[in-house]
Amino acid sequence: MGGGADRKGETRRLIAGPFNRVEGDLEVRLTIERDQVVAAHVNSPLFRGFEAILAGKDPRDALTIVPRICGICSVSQSMAAQHALAELQGIAPPPNGLLAQAVVHAAENLADHLIHFHVFFMADFARQIYAPRPWFEEVHELFAAKTGTAVRAAIEARATLFHVMGILAGKWPHTLSLQPGGVTKAPDARDRMRLLATVRQFRAFCEKQLFGAPLEEVAALETADALQAFAETGGPAYAKTYLRIARDLDLHDAGLGPPRLMSFGGYRLPDETVFGPGLLRDGRKEEIDFSAIAEDLSHSWMLGEAAHPARGETVPDPQMCEPGYSWCKAPRLTGETVEVGAIARQANDGHPLALAMLRDGRANVHGRIVGRLLEIARLVPAMESWVRAMDVSEPFILHPRRIEDGAARGLAEAARGSLGHWVTVEKGRIAHYQIVAPTTWNFSPRDATGAPGPLEAALEGAPVLRGETTPVSVQHIVRSFDPCMVCTVH
Repeated sequence: MGGGADRKGETRRLIAGPFNRVEGDLEVRLTIERDQVVAAHVNSPLFRGFEAILAGKDPRDALTIVPRICGICSVSQSMAAQHALAELQGIAPPPNGLLAQAVVHAAENLADHLIHFHVFFMADFARQIYAPRPWFEEVHELFAAKTGTAVRAAIEARATLFHVMGILAGKWPHTLSLQPGGVTKAPDARDRMRLLATVRQFRAFCEKQLFGAPLEEVAALETADALQAFAETGGPAYAKTYLRIARDLDLHDAGLGPPRLMSFGGYRLPDETVFGPGLLRDGRKEEIDFSAIAEDLSHSWMLGEAAHPARGETVPDPQMCEPGYSWCKAPRLTGETVEVGAIARQANDGHPLALAMLRDGRANVHGRIVGRLLEIARLVPAMESWVRAMDVSEPFILHPRRIEDGAARGLAEAARGSLGHWVTVEKGRIAHYQIVAPTTWNFSPRDATGAPGPLEAALEGAPVLRGETTPVSVQHIVRSFDPCMVCTVH
């Protein structure tokens, strides 16, 4: 940490980072006046170069390479890649293949939500700064790093859930089971029963310990008042503990994002996309204009001009020249920032509770956490229905065709939000591959107009207590977005 003078009214600066409990490396430079953040600059201080690695490869190699971008959302990378390759090949998985892909993808996203809540986010409320609060002793017992009883229970539940990966994906992370034509493992009737038993066991954890109520009851909540009444009734539960904290600390007022929330749509099934795609702009639903996406490089350590991902390049600036201050690009939609994530996904799907969590069309710390909890409550029953819908007597995969030439995009919804892969193939080899990850959207630097990225803007106004070198308010806001920095810089 670095800091300037601490006298009242004087501008001071802090460097918050590197952050722990974050996938990858993250640093945030804060400018503070009158005990609050007036400007933030978010730095992704690691360059990896996966897009350059993919150039010249056989398109099928993407299914081996892109999952290794990340060790916690590798299935999402695989899903985006296989969607792009399927488009290039002109094929679509059979119904069983779509169901199996959705189950594998949902298992990973649920695991991300689970660990984010119990391990990454809630641990900050067990810090000594909150010792005077009436809920502190309970939270410390449940969520203290390494020793929290809720932390241990969540890790055990995650291990149970990942039996799904063993049955359908062979391994996790970096499975090769997900293919443009479906999945390589066709479960038999016994596998199907084991899948259903696994998901039901995970449901039991969610209903007994996380929510203290049936998942359908949680998914049926529609208003902020109903959510608060839920928190104050019934027995103890981890989510109810959080809801009491959120009310006490006014987390619904913290970390306001842009009034634009985007989702590419989650989980493609034979006849539907389970969580519908779209763009919420000032609370109004629009279709996404994919042609209006551009990656701004003005404040990135990258060479070149702003361009659509289908044409953009990833050429690092070895001199790391100013005004660049991050290896992250700055994706914009129609020249504007957008926020992505579970709250964007649930709000675009039209769920009343997700919409009720927005403040003037903007997400906030509380809304982001509730969006993830709501998604858990909706996704587990959906997984059960997908497993029941599998017909083990029918195929789970179609054989792919060789790809010689073409261009396509593959879209997926990772736990953290919208993920896009844009690929061009020439003479059987990858000529261009560009990835825009969820944290690229949320943790982008400033653009050519000087507009800050979503997290940078959300940090403005965060209070900084006298003598704080790691502001707790900043921790809550950063972690509410759940950064995955290795995906950001691929």
